[in-house]
Amino acid sequence: MVGSDYAVGIIAAVTKPFCGDCDRVRLTADGQVRNCLFARAESDLRTPLRAGASDEVLADLWVTAVAGKRAGHGIDDPTFLQPDRPMSAIGG
Repeated sequence: MVGSDYAVGIIAAVTKPFCGDCDRVRLTADGQVRNCLFARAESDLRTPLRAGASDEVLADLWVTAVAGKRAGHGIDDPTFLQPDRPMSAIGG
């Protein structure tokens, strides 16, 4: 915007994929780790956290979730399936 301190950016992950370099991970409001907005699987942190898991255990769960990040979202693949949750429900 002209004359302001605000900026707007467009993330064109579909038209200009950057998946190979993406380091984004989301923690949903209900304690699930999503390693991609298009991922169909989530990793549960809420249950172990509420059960009193140590920081080390939680860190290991986080690392495992991130390690499962695919090289691409596969949206152009004919077998691609949308995630069950819409982006508005996962912070997208």
